Amino acid sequence: MHEEIKEGSILVLKKGHPCGENKWQITSFGTICKIKCLGCERIVIIDRTDLKKRIKKVIQ
Repeated sequence: MHEEIKEGSILVLKKGHPCGENKWQITSFGTICKIKCLGCERIVIIDRTDLKKRIKKVIQ
């Protein structure tokens, strides 16, 4: 479904961040992924399977 996901991709998640932004950039992609909020620059560590469930749209 989301085969085009790679490091550097920008994602729109189903649920927004508390800062008000819902766009995230992938900084590290493996079994454990690091994503960075494009609003407040916060980095969040998330499991790949959980990330794939939460993706609404991929922007490149």
